[in-house]
Amino acid sequence: MAKRGKGYRQASARFDRSQSYEPLQAIELVKGISHVKFDETVDVAIRLGVNPRHADQMVRGAVVYPHGLGKSVKVAVFAKGAKETEAREAGADFVGGEDLGAKIRDEGWLDFDKCIATPDMMGLVGRIGRILGPRGLMPNPKVGTVTFDVTKAISEMKAGRVEFRVDKAGIVHAPIGKVSFGADKLRDNLASLVEVLLRLKPATAKGVYMRSATVSSTMGPGVRIDTAQLPAIVESH
Repeated sequence: MAKRGKGYRQASARFDRSQSYEPLQAIELVKGISHVKFDETVDVAIRLGVNPRHADQMVRGAVVYPHGLGKSVKVAVFAKGAKETEAREAGADFVGGEDLGAKIRDEGWLDFDKCIATPDMMGLVGRIGRILGPRGLMPNPKVGTVTFDVTKAISEMKAGRVEFRVDKAGIVHAPIGKVSFGADKLRDNLASLVEVLLRLKPATAKGVYMRSATVSSTMGPGVRIDTAQLPAIVESH
């Protein structure tokens, strides 16, 4: 295992890593032990009681946070005709069709964070799927990025919409904001994520659904969250 830096070791020594904390307390700890000069992202990892190898237990979705993510989001939209005009008016950073696809395919251009496409453009987008897919940029109707309602999709992306998908180990990883956010705002964002995850619980999932959770900053150690208290933050949200 790689040796941890001095700042990380000092931060780890400031709390009991074997203890699980109430969600707001865990978030406050993460903020308090931040030891770098830049505004770190706060991430959460929640291990679910699902088996992702079974299609009916694949948990995938998206959440729009009430307080955003604290960063600007560049959105590219594949559209034509009236929908192209609508996308530009809705604030898309890049809009196009064949020209946009060619720029990505031939120049390797990927200077955007999110990608949206109208359904009639998916034939074109599919041809560059091998480029977009591995980077998590491929539009997908299941998470609302293949849609004719481009105004709504762009608005949600700009507001801090986050897509998530359970990994092979049954863990959902997602950012919930920045260290500079107030603890209450980070808790609200976490509550929104938990609410969506609870709603997406597969009917075939057995036993405890939210088995463990950890919150951390980009360069900091993880702080365990008492998962038994996660549903309560949704109720109070």
